[in-house]
Amino acid sequence: MDETDSKISFGNDGICDHCKTFYKKILPSWNHGKNKEQELKSVIQGIKSKDSDDFDCILGLSGGIDSSYLLHLIVTKFNLRPLVFHVDAGWNSQIATYNIERLVEKLSLDLFTEVINWTEMRDIQLSFFKSGVPHIDTPQDHAFFSTMYKFASKYNVKSIITGGNYSTECIRNPKEWMYFQSDSTQLRDIQNYYGNVKIKDFPLTNILWHKIWLPYFRNIKVFRLLDFLPYNKDQAVKELIELYDFQPYSQKHFESRFTKFYESYWLYERFGYDTRKVQLSSLILTNQMKRDEALEILKDPPYDKNNIHHEFEYVSKKLGITNQELESFFTQSKKTYKDFKNQEIIYELGSFISRFFGLEKGGKR
Repeated sequence: MDETDSKISFGNDGICDHCKTFYKKILPSWNHGKNKEQELKSVIQGIKSKDSDDFDCILGLSGGIDSSYLLHLIVTKFNLRPLVFHVDAGWNSQIATYNIERLVEKLSLDLFTEVINWTEMRDIQLSFFKSGVPHIDTPQDHAFFSTMYKFASKYNVKSIITGGNYSTECIRNPKEWMYFQSDSTQLRDIQNYYGNVKIKDFPLTNILWHKIWLPYFRNIKVFRLLDFLPYNKDQAVKELIELYDFQPYSQKHFESRFTKFYESYWLYERFGYDTRKVQLSSLILTNQMKRDEALEILKDPPYDKNNIHHEFEYVSKKLGITNQELESFFTQSKKTYKDFKNQEIIYELGSFISRFFGLEKGGKR
């Protein structure tokens, strides 16, 4: 991590606050997922005790490494019966589709796919492009977890299993790079200002609903089971390849064509934000990569210079605009989440309370 995170701070020892937060707040309680067998067993038993006739939890499957490996584990090792939940926002890569189908088929599971209204999805994504903010992937992310929460609430499923983990995500994207994707106030404001259609079917959530109402009044809990295991990314990929003919991605989150374009090119070239710094820093801190290896990777841009024009054309065509229109969004003046209505103060208050009570281990960004 470097000064492209404008909030970063370095001590006299040259160590940044990201690393210090990891060593002081995260590592002591997490311990790389070691010696947590009894705690994990208790969590699994708790999930099973709330089961229904058909399944005992929901697992959101994107086709990425973390959620795919977790699905493999909870079925083959923990004997859970998950409803595999996938949200199709219109940007699935062929590789992601293949990986999802292979896992579901070989594990003999049911797959529930929620397809987002493309007319609304497309228009909201265009609104974010027009707004000039960096976090243009917000509509897709918002749709993903909003839909899963709504499904769990509707059918009273008490346990949501997520692939979130400290092993590959102990460093957070700075807020100026990726603002809170669940802030529906900001999403509505940007859409009201730039959009051409009214939000009708697009799934919306808000922080009070999924952080307070669902867990504390409906008893719907989210579990990050990979944090109870010594999870290693390379080993997980190797196992998935051997068992499911899993097709790996060139970078984390690239199971979505839009996210691939957004993180590898748009953020990098328009704003100077390289999400690989966050991802590789996490792997360095969790002893899965050497710093020199990461620095070598960062010498090259995150996108393929020979093929980026094809990605550019694909995104513009998918959104129903010309290349020139997409280029105009790229060259327009830059804005941030602060230029639009938002619930930042609620998020910060909630984060402060969670850190105070030890519910959240990460640092403030």
